[in-house]
Amino acid sequence: QNMIGVAAGLSFEGFVPFTSSYATFSPGRSWEQIRVSVCLSKANVKIIGGHAGVATGFNGPSHQGTEDLALMRVLPNMIVLAPCDAAQAEMVVKAAYSHSGPVYIRATRPDTPNFTKANDFEIGKAYVYREGESITICACGIQVYDALMVAEELSNEGVECEVINVSSIKPLDSEIIIKSVEKTKKIITFEDHQISSGMGSAIAEMLGERHPTKIKRVGINDRFGMSGQWGKVYQKMGLDRSSLKKAVVDWLHE
Repeated sequence: QNMIGVAAGLSFEGFVPFTSSYATFSPGRSWEQIRVSVCLSKANVKIIGGHAGVATGFNGPSHQGTEDLALMRVLPNMIVLAPCDAAQAEMVVKAAYSHSGPVYIRATRPDTPNFTKANDFEIGKAYVYREGESITICACGIQVYDALMVAEELSNEGVECEVINVSSIKPLDSEIIIKSVEKTKKIITFEDHQISSGMGSAIAEMLGERHPTKIKRVGINDRFGMSGQWGKVYQKMGLDRSSLKKAVVDWLHE
């Protein structure tokens, strides 16, 4: 809480402060300070919530921030970003620095593949990482790589998935998503976050207003995480690749 207050003060003196903590503590424990000292004041503060999601593994549910996207995207004036790998995280940090105003960056713990294509990141833009006509998969964070691997497996079975990296959750790139679902007619979302009020909810809300489309959200289903090796935790939570693949196939046939 004090960290956020100090950061807000520094921003009013012309600095561009970046704060960092576990997502479960910031924004979890510092949400009121973020709301008033940063968002209400439009302070130029950048907040990094690390160790987000159940991918934190052995740290257990007390340290697994699975509600941070919900907490942050509801705040006026707050930008919400979730890079998919280290290379995009670098681009996201630079974009956050250049943006004047509050920004939240979601980061995760595991050592995961660095696969981002060489392009400039832009706040408010989503990126099509694979084209397909069978179904649209929207993912954020480390689930983007899993979505690509699932799409590769399904391609061998005659299912062509369009994979979109939704690294900017607020603002959301509605045009790219709508263009995709106009083609595929069906959409599924992957995220290591509560199904309620996360990236999938943001997309569902947008589509409900602008382009009603059948959608399935895959994420943490109204429960806390658990302690264990993160791959095994993902299996229990239905976030491992085999579970994600099954979710896509089941949704296609529903």
